[in-house]
Amino acid sequence: MENAAPCEPGAAEPPAARTRPRLVFRTQLAHGSPTGRIEGFTNVRELYAKIAEAFGISPTEILFCTLNSHKVDMQKLLGGQIGLEDFIFAHVRGETKEVEVTKTEDALGLTITDNGAGYAFIKRIKEGSIINRIQAVCVGDSIEAINDHSIVGCRHYEVAKMLRELPKSQPFTLRLVQPKRAFDMIGQRSRSSKWPVEAKVSSGRETLRLRSRGPATVEEVPNDFEEEASRRVDDLLESYMGIRDPELAATMVETSKKTAGVQAFARCLDSVLGEFAFPDEFVVEVWAAIVEAREACG
Repeated sequence: MENAAPCEPGAAEPPAARTRPRLVFRTQLAHGSPTGRIEGFTNVRELYAKIAEAFGISPTEILFCTLNSHKVDMQKLLGGQIGLEDFIFAHVRGETKEVEVTKTEDALGLTITDNGAGYAFIKRIKEGSIINRIQAVCVGDSIEAINDHSIVGCRHYEVAKMLRELPKSQPFTLRLVQPKRAFDMIGQRSRSSKWPVEAKVSSGRETLRLRSRGPATVEEVPNDFEEEASRRVDDLLESYMGIRDPELAATMVETSKKTAGVQAFARCLDSVLGEFAFPDEFVVEVWAAIVEAREACG
């Protein structure tokens, strides 16, 4: 977009937040383990390293984490925020499988997200889609390779783009890694191991915000406008790009607060999130969704 107003100084900066010197979180491996306690992390990679250290595994074994549930529940997926009383369940690598897919339509019916540490995985499968007809493919499966080309280390939007660009009517292969299930470990549990249980969801009003850039901060939970605007932006990310990313959506909503119009918003997005190369029409729709959310929440 041309003639956009310059981004205001500090537009990309997080809001003022209170920091705490010591935050301790409880964690388990989702397929069953003793409870560990972790602290001292400021981003997702450091979080995975702390969990791995607690259970004597490699950080690369962790596919993703859920909050307050050991189930593969994408509604409980750990994103950019952790409630100060949340219980963290780490889902680790299980069996590897390969499936052959023939792209008979433009869209495969997959929504991709990533764990912020190098693994992209399936967050949603559209009913009636190409992928939905392949029983071996499940929500929570990590996509390790496309046609034997490793995509480990790629972001979700890069993986979604690769899948969109695959030619129609030509079979391709997906190598997937599913999360380890509880029954995989039945013969290996010691008496001190515990079956994972549903943890009580925190009713507190503060969260630890993990950021891809900068230190983690303790913040108030998002207000009604921020939650509604982020939800709408996340929906647009899915429809335009085939990804879901609540942290990215929240960052876009934060950025909008520092701008007075769509032109300035576009300029700020380009400076903060330029690697995504958002098309102009998408930016306009995002701005409209944020404005509508603000009006809806009064």
